[in-house]
Amino acid sequence: MNKQKTKTIYILLTRTTTVVSRAVHLLTADDYTHVSISFNKKLQPLYSSSRKNGRTIFPAGPCKESFKHGYLRTHRNIPCAVYELHVSEEVYERAKHEVEKVMKHADDYHFNIIGLLLCRFNIAYNRKKNYFCSQFVSEVLKRSRAIKLPKEVSLMRPSDYMELPELALLFRGKLNDFIRKVNKQSAMRIE
Repeated sequence: MNKQKTKTIYILLTRTTTVVSRAVHLLTADDYTHVSISFNKKLQPLYSSSRKNGRTIFPAGPCKESFKHGYLRTHRNIPCAVYELHVSEEVYERAKHEVEKVMKHADDYHFNIIGLLLCRFNIAYNRKKNYFCSQFVSEVLKRSRAIKLPKEVSLMRPSDYMELPELALLFRGKLNDFIRKVNKQSAMRIE
């Protein structure tokens, strides 16, 4: 990427208090149980494959996540890590396009609950138009050629992102502290 303009893709890792997140944490002891992708530092919007309604576990599948509504609006005091991935403008646009393509037809996609369970046992399970969170983000990064993943997309867990050398840690702490920090930086730029 020498002398080439770069853009940044953001990866948010969290560990929420949902039943699914607590079950995954219990089975894996991973620090983070959910991953989302965003194309701006404010992480708005975020994209992932999870609950489509902030209150209920189903329906689930590809969705936009926001700090203004849904689960993350009322559950911000959760552990998180934010990573940056610097890519060329071309790769950035391809990744955005991959997300937009899925989101445009989100109702045709579903949550890959079987794949999520098998991932824990290191058994790859791909089913067309079915993703769990890390499988969705991994598929976007793979298709856009942003990075070469160390394993099959259906075997990627949120904790695996912490080990990717291409990702740089931007923040680790509570999600509400990150939101406050980003909002403060934005306000300082306006003044």
